[in-house]
Amino acid sequence: MSGERHGRRETLRLRRSSGVLLHPASLPGGRLGRDAYRFVDWLVAAGQAFWQVLPLGPPDAFGSPYAGRSAFAGWSGLLAEPEARVSAREIEAFRRRHAYWIDDWLEYTGDDKEAATQVRFEREWDALRRHANERGVRIIGDLPLYVERDSADVSAHRSYFDLTLAAGVPPDLFSRTGQLWGNPTYRWRALRDDGYRWWIERFRRSLELFDVTRLDHFRGYVAYWAVRHGNRTAKSGRWLRGPRAGLFDAVRSELGGLPVIAEDLGHITPPVHRLRDELRVPGMHILQWAFGGDRRHRDALPNHREYAVAYTGTHDNDPCAAWWASAPERVRARVDEARARADIAEDDPSWILIQLTLSSRSRLAIVQAQDVLGLGREARMNTPSTIDGNWQWRLEAGQLTGEHAARLRAATSHWRRRGS
Repeated sequence: MSGERHGRRETLRLRRSSGVLLHPASLPGGRLGRDAYRFVDWLVAAGQAFWQVLPLGPPDAFGSPYAGRSAFAGWSGLLAEPEARVSAREIEAFRRRHAYWIDDWLEYTGDDKEAATQVRFEREWDALRRHANERGVRIIGDLPLYVERDSADVSAHRSYFDLTLAAGVPPDLFSRTGQLWGNPTYRWRALRDDGYRWWIERFRRSLELFDVTRLDHFRGYVAYWAVRHGNRTAKSGRWLRGPRAGLFDAVRSELGGLPVIAEDLGHITPPVHRLRDELRVPGMHILQWAFGGDRRHRDALPNHREYAVAYTGTHDNDPCAAWWASAPERVRARVDEARARADIAEDDPSWILIQLTLSSRSRLAIVQAQDVLGLGREARMNTPSTIDGNWQWRLEAGQLTGEHAARLRAATSHWRRRGS
């Protein structure tokens, strides 16, 4: 992996392969226990090389893992054995390895027992990841750009955050008034003056947890939308300059090459793509956005980049069945055209989009577990700009069957994607 800013080598080396997006909290038990191991084994049977998850940190009061109360700690709610024995020696060793952040987390929670909780999380997650890696499955994690206003990080490093501003995005496809997330924005000059130490440690933690990391809201590293804290919508905000390549130069000078995926979605400008390409990291394509009126759209199948990741949809999108149910006839006609060009003999809308995603020239294709099952809107993970009813969908025991695995494996093989 390359750590050279202007080198020609790709930072994340991808072969033509595929994977499935499913957050551990959406497993039948919602934990890192038996169901998680069964899912890894199902991925192997399905010929998949990647398991993509959402952030693993403690979520906010509404269950969002993207508004975490710590940029470093694991969520105790995922533990399969929350009362497992932890020795004093294990706690001491953990605190030495994670000295940068663990004391901040203990002070924030006011509970010294959280050190044992974090040992349990590391133990369970490392074992699960090892099980996956030994079977040829790599795990893609997620690094949110922001943290929650009420978090251990803001409490311990207040000078790094501008509490007078709130993060979000301007009016877009999801909301006419924009999305007001409420997270504090960064004081990038203060972070730079400290050598970006906090960010270096965030990336270090991500490298410890995952094989690959998706950088959420990548455009925010170039410029971010800031709204005065207390505003009720994100309409009256402004763009402020982000750290750009300087942050990544600092991180890579200490940690080396970064195996990351840039979530380059939303209001994207040429400087965002320039940073992505300068860093030599893959971006993303969303197939549900491929069939609008403009055939020049970056997500239209003929325009997919090879060094990229193609998705049926993300956690912020409807499952494909629900998307199809609400799609206008002109969009359905465009899908039918693409299906005919690709010679796809499918009638199920979810599987048509799965097949089209797998057909992409992008080296990596990711499908949602909900789409493999053909589920509708009831299985949507998140609706941007809303707080109720999100992050609640969960698989039923035995819902993903051997037949589903065989079907996905056959499609993966047909489109010459190498599995685990």
